[in-house]
Amino acid sequence: MATITDLSPLAPAGGFPNLPPISGVRFATCAVGVKYEGRTDVMLAEVAPGASVAGVFTKSSTRAAPVLDCQDKLGTISDAGKGFAILVNSGNANAFTGRAGTESVSAITGAVAGVLDIPQSHVYTSSTGVIGEPLPHDRITGALNQLKSELDSASLEPAARAIMTTDTFPKGSTQTVQIGGKPVTISGFAKGSGMIAPDMATMLVYIFTDAKLTQPELQSMVSRLNESSFNAITVDSDTSTSDSLLAVATGASGIDVSSSSEFEAALNAVMLDLAHQVVRDGEGASKFVEITVTGAATDTDAKTVAMACANSPLVKTAIAGEDANWGRIVMAVGKSGARADRDLLSISFGDILVADNGWRAPDYSEEAASAYMKNEEIKITVDLGLGNRQFTAWTCDLTHGYISINADYRS
Repeated sequence: MATITDLSPLAPAGGFPNLPPISGVRFATCAVGVKYEGRTDVMLAEVAPGASVAGVFTKSSTRAAPVLDCQDKLGTISDAGKGFAILVNSGNANAFTGRAGTESVSAITGAVAGVLDIPQSHVYTSSTGVIGEPLPHDRITGALNQLKSELDSASLEPAARAIMTTDTFPKGSTQTVQIGGKPVTISGFAKGSGMIAPDMATMLVYIFTDAKLTQPELQSMVSRLNESSFNAITVDSDTSTSDSLLAVATGASGIDVSSSSEFEAALNAVMLDLAHQVVRDGEGASKFVEITVTGAATDTDAKTVAMACANSPLVKTAIAGEDANWGRIVMAVGKSGARADRDLLSISFGDILVADNGWRAPDYSEEAASAYMKNEEIKITVDLGLGNRQFTAWTCDLTHGYISINADYRS
């Protein structure tokens, strides 16, 4: 796997944010040599008893062993009087590893359960990295006592760094919202840079809050918000074997947010921010692109058209070349399979109307459109003129950098 040293030009200017600790959660990291010597590659999160845990995962037919294990466990949570744990390794995806992969998950979860004195069914794992290679799980289990001794509520940034692969920067986000005059805090971090497409992406996401929610309430909220955040981004149209999002509500604040629109808005803000950061760190990316489809006959058509545009290599390379080639948008709409009418279609780049009702806009200026494409952030709007449904997707351009990174991925 190539080591990425150049920071994405789209990285947040302020660097990693100051994430407030969440009462009831502690973190530790270490380097065990999963793939590289001396590189921090394991993260352990310990969650206090009484928490709720929810998750969403890749829908890939070749899901990794850790994903399958997490999905099974989330459906059978018991013994609320015991705590939980999340262990993540980078460098090896433990995917397409057959029985050996399942045995690695069992060995890790069993060892974590023993060290932290919690049920094995309360231990969740994630793995990210190269597919098809056995996970050297003994290196991970051998470091658990060290990890336990170093657990710290403030170590969110090291935790975010430990799960990185081809990422050029760690991704974090936080919100604090007042509920009934009392603060509720959400802090989360993610990794992801390539193999990014809905359902979900090659991405790992961990979000923690001190809010009080039952598991079904948290699951419902996370699943709903996921559709317009992590399931609305794409870097390269490739769905990973390992995508996992785990959300934890410790309840430590004592504040019930089950009917709070303010809390849901804050959680949505964290999820959307992290999703956008994944796109901004897209492999080789130089432009952040927002594509909004309006005027669709159905919600499904709106998303289908948006993702067809966002995934098109021709659209993405035109953006990389700062070429105002709106004909490629027309192509992507037509190939999507969604209902569309050529003579009702309108397209804008930013505030510049380039096509109107199936024809080049009367006031279209190639010079203005070309100048707009030089921006680092590009907004494209496609109006189908068929209804009132809409959807927004986010993507990045496709550059030579993407090819270079992935041509060397296993080296």
